[in-house]
Amino acid sequence: MVSTRESLKAWLRLSLTPGVGNVTARALLHRFGLPEAIFEQSTRELQTLVSGAMCQQLRLVPPSLDVALETTWEWLQTPAHLGTTKVGHKRVLTLADKDYPSSLMLTPDPPSLLYVLGQTQYLRCLSPPSNQAPLAIAVVGSRNPTPQGRLNAHDFAVHLAQAGLTVVSGLALGVDTAAHQGALKGGHPHCPLHTVAVVGTGLDRVYPHQNHALALEIAANGLLISEYPLNTPPITSNFPQRNRLIAGLSQGCLVVEAAARSGSLITAKQALDLGKEVFAIPGSIHTTVSKGCHDLIKQGAKLVDCAQDILEELKDLPELDAHNAAAPDLWAPSEEPETLTESALHHPSALKVLGYLGQDPVGLDELQLRSGLSTSQLQAELFQLEMNGALGRLQGGLYQKLSPRR
Repeated sequence: MVSTRESLKAWLRLSLTPGVGNVTARALLHRFGLPEAIFEQSTRELQTLVSGAMCQQLRLVPPSLDVALETTWEWLQTPAHLGTTKVGHKRVLTLADKDYPSSLMLTPDPPSLLYVLGQTQYLRCLSPPSNQAPLAIAVVGSRNPTPQGRLNAHDFAVHLAQAGLTVVSGLALGVDTAAHQGALKGGHPHCPLHTVAVVGTGLDRVYPHQNHALALEIAANGLLISEYPLNTPPITSNFPQRNRLIAGLSQGCLVVEAAARSGSLITAKQALDLGKEVFAIPGSIHTTVSKGCHDLIKQGAKLVDCAQDILEELKDLPELDAHNAAAPDLWAPSEEPETLTESALHHPSALKVLGYLGQDPVGLDELQLRSGLSTSQLQAELFQLEMNGALGRLQGGLYQKLSPRR
């Protein structure tokens, strides 16, 4: 426990000792008890469990310990804030803490320390009774999604949150951002943790900086969680590493859009390894961000095209709000552009162009061949459709029809 400065110091020392990773730390704790007891063991006792070289490291005090202790203790003693804005509460959870998420204890290498910011009084939501699964679902995907992918992430999250699920993601740009925003919008009143962001930096900073306002809103209605010490900058290798926590905290994982090799697929694989459900939204066969989802579906992930598909898979959970879980197919795709405003209806040529788009991304040259319109006229109609939310513009000058939002 970290109720005292000395207790915090012992846990930090264990976590900062070179060579002592999560697996070794857990083995030491299982054998000897709390960190204070580990450091009191003789060399002979320690060598029954670890190598001589690691035993030597355990005997040394990490040079960064004093600074880490001072920084962390001061962080815990001051009001919770991001920048200059006060938000929620702060906690440092250890493996010995009763509020440590029980779902993470079932993973191969739960962190010995978790830094938590936000509505920490509801941490119990991540530690359901032993006979129940956590009411949380991971929503992950590309940092550069298509406009449709961004809408899908947001709208799926809205309805999953309305049904009483906590949406877990990574605060990255793109799909993560849209998922957090959707969860905050749809948050169920009986589910106090609308969304959880597992980040790859210390909790005294927000990365990416564009999501500072979003992080504030998450702290007010959910949790920010990190296994990394304060002052940890964004390091590339940390982000794939934190994905296992996203998978571990959730009962299932929804992949919205993902390239053939991406961090989202790492999260999905980790979820599969943990026996969790994996869901994937299909997309166009011509876009690279759909390749990963299609591969997952080939490997046995459940194809979903509406939030109801996921809720059906999780329907045995008694805690899910029955009314929302039984909702109709709210996000099933429609063939007609129902989101067009009245102004667009006065442009029949715009509706004709929409028909030429089809369901796959297409370039301007191909659209000219299909429609027979001049470049200037076609661009005018495309602009009209884009302004009315009927299509989105992709990288490479491609256009894609957007499914209607009901």
